[in-house]
Amino acid sequence: MSNPFTFSGGRLLAHALLTCSLAANMNPTPSLAQTAPAAGFSARADLNPLLAPWAGPFGGVPAFDKVQVSQFKPALEAAMAQNLTEVQAIANDKKAPNFENTIAALERAGHALDQVQTVYGVWTGTMNNPEVQTVQREMAPRMAAFGDQITQNEPLFKRIEAVYNSPDKKKLTPEQQRLTWVYYNNFVRSGAKLDAKAKTRLSEINQQLASLFTRFSQNVLADETDSVLVLKTPADLAGLPPSLRDDAANAATARKLTAAGVITNTRSSIDPFLTYSDQRKLREKAWRMFVNRGDNGGEHDNNALITEILQLRAERAKLLGFPTHAHLRLDNTMAKTPEKAMALMEEVWTPAVARVKEEVADMQALAKKEGATFKIEPWDYRYYGEKVRKARYDLDQNEVKQYLQLDKMREGMFWVAGELLNFSFTPAPNVPVYHPDVKVWEVKDKTTGKHVGLWYFDPYARPGKRSGAWMNAYRNQERMDGEVTTIVSNNSNFVKGKDGAPTLISWTDATTLFHEFGHALHGLSSNVTYPSLAGTSVVRDYVEFPSQLMENWLPTPQVLQRFAVHYQTGKPIPQALVDRIEKASTFNQGFETTEFLGSALIDMKLHLAGDQKIDPDKFERETLTQLGMPSEIVMRHRTPQFSHVFSSDGYSAGYYSYLWSVVLAADAFGAFTEAGGPYDKAVAKRLKDKIFSVGNTVDPADAYRSFRGRDPKIDALMRERGFPMKDAKVSKPTDKNATGKKS
Repeated sequence: MSNPFTFSGGRLLAHALLTCSLAANMNPTPSLAQTAPAAGFSARADLNPLLAPWAGPFGGVPAFDKVQVSQFKPALEAAMAQNLTEVQAIANDKKAPNFENTIAALERAGHALDQVQTVYGVWTGTMNNPEVQTVQREMAPRMAAFGDQITQNEPLFKRIEAVYNSPDKKKLTPEQQRLTWVYYNNFVRSGAKLDAKAKTRLSEINQQLASLFTRFSQNVLADETDSVLVLKTPADLAGLPPSLRDDAANAATARKLTAAGVITNTRSSIDPFLTYSDQRKLREKAWRMFVNRGDNGGEHDNNALITEILQLRAERAKLLGFPTHAHLRLDNTMAKTPEKAMALMEEVWTPAVARVKEEVADMQALAKKEGATFKIEPWDYRYYGEKVRKARYDLDQNEVKQYLQLDKMREGMFWVAGELLNFSFTPAPNVPVYHPDVKVWEVKDKTTGKHVGLWYFDPYARPGKRSGAWMNAYRNQERMDGEVTTIVSNNSNFVKGKDGAPTLISWTDATTLFHEFGHALHGLSSNVTYPSLAGTSVVRDYVEFPSQLMENWLPTPQVLQRFAVHYQTGKPIPQALVDRIEKASTFNQGFETTEFLGSALIDMKLHLAGDQKIDPDKFERETLTQLGMPSEIVMRHRTPQFSHVFSSDGYSAGYYSYLWSVVLAADAFGAFTEAGGPYDKAVAKRLKDKIFSVGNTVDPADAYRSFRGRDPKIDALMRERGFPMKDAKVSKPTDKNATGKKS
């Protein structure tokens, strides 16, 4: 997923604007917005490297090697002060408002803060020690208040509104019209039309939420960092393949523990342990440790915070004229309404749960055959699911893993990007990084050799790094005042191999790797004028579409035969094994779909509940019972650790968007299979021109139709997952977009 906790390209107002921000140009020329910098700013830049313009090759890069945590607070304060001065100059301009002196001027504003916020976001996401957390707790509400100072600036909004309503808007380019609509729409959604009393209350809510989000994320991180499962004796390693034994031993050494091994409290460690460990009691311990993050009582418990967050969100939605937070969030998405999102989820929920019952029956029968007398529990699902997979398809995921080396998979991603998008990747070893594990590549056009951007890769887990996988944009592509190229990153949490040994990853992890790379390619392909519209700056239920789509290229023969090579022999993965992978492609889809939908449905129902005071654990338990959630499965993200939803507004009432995007991705890949195959040049060009390069310059529904020639259908998704199909439904958004056309 794209990261909801740090700002794409340093976009500072994501919390206030909900879907977009006052974006900043990365390499601006002098303009009205920069003629009156905050007093003493230049002198402070000399003393604080965070305030200095990015220097060096590739149009400048972040000086990660010079960062000190003590610099963040003063840098944020100085940059916010400068940004307010820039914005006030725009608001006070005596000239009649037009696109250039208002909308474009705002695009050029905030350059210094953009860069400071980008580096700050890297530290809060990947280098989050107690010193960083202290800064977070203090600055989160102050930054929220700062955002409201801009969106609630009445003279500024009147200028934006004047440009939006001007008859001259028709003379603007389509991209300029779209940008004007984005600014106007997001200011309105952020309370620009409220009266003074409501604005004051809205700002109070935003500041309170910012503090609560910070506390929530820090609580989850604490449970992930402090809790481990210690494997005391060699017997505790029973069933684990050699690579996992080595990983566990390395983790014990890293934590200076005398033990046979350690399982850390992250998905990349827990899931493999649950899949292979023969020790059922230890599986249960590992499972409980993971699913109870943020739900253990004491100082790191998140339940009370969630109750407060939900109340504040409900109040904010009503202030802004929406019945619930869900209606507010979905008003500016492809789905448009919670009802449409719920309809999609419910259509998939029933066949998914039916498939789970079949999967559990198969596992129970196998367990009974082996002499087990217990009922399958959630900590048994992966273990017996793997046994069934091996028995039915002669497919051992650990056998597959021997062919999935992290470095080789990365090379495979580069090759796919070259075939589809004509990109090449070359190491850029002299670019500063924030941790020795981080590597950087320069991206070029293969044909012309033109520089496209930089790609940073931070693959390994470490203390202070949040769990999961995500993409960041450090700098957005734009060309307002000359070409500015993008800088993007991918971040994962793989367990690092011992002493330079290759890191072996699972098929699921390899799929996630391709997924997140899809986000990066979306950013790298951007070809727009204005930074607010660049790359992944699209609505939440569309942003996951390019990344979900990219997963389809991992299982192609061209990738597997060339890059899925055995870590010891170097021989490519046998075709017989590939055939077994293909035959098992719909295996366990009941589990995977249901655990996701459990989280997505809880997210939506929590935010449709309005202002009722909610006990999160009770609500989760009772709602899942009403839905008929199988007892053998837990939500992929239980409420007390649901960082997508409660560490920011990021995916709140929006976790459904993964499913929405999967529908788009499955349908879009059909364009390739209906043509010349996954590497069809004509379809690939259309994908780049109509989807990957346009950012938010085009309404997403229009963009999809331009690529596919029609609206998306759900039938491709149902086929992919092996679910029975009803009559295929078509998604047809009907609201008006920025240019007034029907979508």
